[in-house]
Amino acid sequence: STLHWRERRLVAFVKGAPESLVPLCNQILHHSARSPMSPADRQRIMVQSRTFAHQAYRVLAVAMRDIEQGLEKLDIDWVEQNLTFLGLVAMMDPPRHEVPEAIARCRQAGVRVIMITGDHPLTALAIARLIGLAPKESHTGPVGYAPVIEGHQVETMSDEALRRLLTPTRPGEPEPVFARMAPRHKMRVVSVLKDMGEVVAVTGDGVNDAPAIKKADIGIAMGIAGTDVAKETADMILLDDNFATIVNAIEEGRAVYANIRKFSTYVLASNVPEVVPYLAYGLFGIPLALTVPQILAVDLGTDMVPALALGAEKPDADIMAIPPRPRTERLMNLPLLLRAYIFLGLIEAGIAMAAFYLLLLTQGWTWGKPLDWSDPLYKQATAATFAAIVVAQVANVFACRSDRVSLSQLGWFTNPLILCGIATELVVLMLIIYTPWGNDI
Repeated sequence: STLHWRERRLVAFVKGAPESLVPLCNQILHHSARSPMSPADRQRIMVQSRTFAHQAYRVLAVAMRDIEQGLEKLDIDWVEQNLTFLGLVAMMDPPRHEVPEAIARCRQAGVRVIMITGDHPLTALAIARLIGLAPKESHTGPVGYAPVIEGHQVETMSDEALRRLLTPTRPGEPEPVFARMAPRHKMRVVSVLKDMGEVVAVTGDGVNDAPAIKKADIGIAMGIAGTDVAKETADMILLDDNFATIVNAIEEGRAVYANIRKFSTYVLASNVPEVVPYLAYGLFGIPLALTVPQILAVDLGTDMVPALALGAEKPDADIMAIPPRPRTERLMNLPLLLRAYIFLGLIEAGIAMAAFYLLLLTQGWTWGKPLDWSDPLYKQATAATFAAIVVAQVANVFACRSDRVSLSQLGWFTNPLILCGIATELVVLMLIIYTPWGNDI
């Protein structure tokens, strides 16, 4: 309600939901003339309101009241009674055309999308049908609940009942749509979802959304239409106010997470061929196949650019078809370590040690024969070990691009940075082996 001076008189204008405002009116303005509001008028207004709501319009009722002169104190309850009904305002805020596809991608990725709004239930249901959140043939349920759950229904539910409502009973079941929700109702839904172990993201633009945004694991505010209060409580702000941007952010986040795992696998795998020569030297007293400077040359030289190139790898085509990972899953979990150390690492170690001893044996060295560290043959053998590790890492960088999709499906040239990294790696290898300053390594 707001107060305004009009022609030397004070007038209160009131707007709100038709079902809340119409009972406060006792008159109606018709052709600039006021007349008592009849039951037929009330029914006609509510029918028209529901018609607008069915068509996905947001509907507000508007009324007024003249304030008598001489009142020293105004009470809001007194002002909002005996009102004169002025009319209905129907506003269309259509969803963006990319929202249905974004919601479909969320479902494919195992992300649940739940609508919580303060709009009329019929408006909420119409919008939900437009964007694919509710099926076209939704009807009232057998227990009396409509497809849209209203705030007063949430008020009477226990936490256990609300938990059952929010728990899908079968794959593909439509999520509940909540309408006429007050801030406390939104907070309660978010709290119950978090108690269920869900990772909850809430997006909104108004002051009424701020408590739920604050309560969520990830609060998202609208950057254009959002209020300052919503932005201050949010963890993330959408600069384009587009729901599809959130879905793109989920995909990008999954890609970054996957690329960190690829990077880690690539780097960890080379540790095994670097450690195995020292284990063999310490346990069996055989010649050391790799020097410390060569280890540093691998870790700080040849491996750097290919590893960084893996960080720029594009997301796998089916990355949004993978269910969300558990909250407790670690970045470097057991499968990653086994693949890096036991599978890829041991293969590289075998190639490196084979190169070392193959060169020695082909040059006339025999087991048990002393081999001085200054001997040119020894230096050649360690250079062969170093070269074998670098070449193995070239193959490894392709293996680390994906652990689910073959290289033929990924394409050899879809990440040009990988090719630049391999070229840089091989150039560094040539410089170390065939230049005088590199020979010191």
